[in-house]
Amino acid sequence: MAYAERGVSAPPEVVFNTATDPDRTAAWLPEPLLSASRVGEPDGFRARWDARDTDWSAELQVEPEDAGGARVRLDLTGDGSASRLADEALVNLAREVADNLQAG
Repeated sequence: MAYAERGVSAPPEVVFNTATDPDRTAAWLPEPLLSASRVGEPDGFRARWDARDTDWSAELQVEPEDAGGARVRLDLTGDGSASRLADEALVNLAREVADNLQAG
C-alpha cells in the first residue's frame, strides 16, 4: 500500500465533493481505478473505490485544516507504481478542485 498527503486551499466539503463527483473522477483517480466502483456511503469525508478484476483500491480522507483549507490523504493499493500514482492523483485532484472553484 502507498499513500500520499497534501494540503488544498479549499474547504473540505468542496474537495470531497469534487473528488467524489462521478463526472470529475477521471481527471484525478489513477487509471487502474477508472472502472472501479465507489464502495459504500461516505463516512464523514471518506470514500473508497475498489477495482473489480484487479487488486487496486483507493481510500480518500479529507479533513479540515486551519484557515479554511483541507488536508487530503489517499491510500492506494496496487502494484509497484502505486506510490507514484498516489502523488500524481493528489496533484491532479488539487488542480480539479481549483478548476471547480474558478467555474463556480
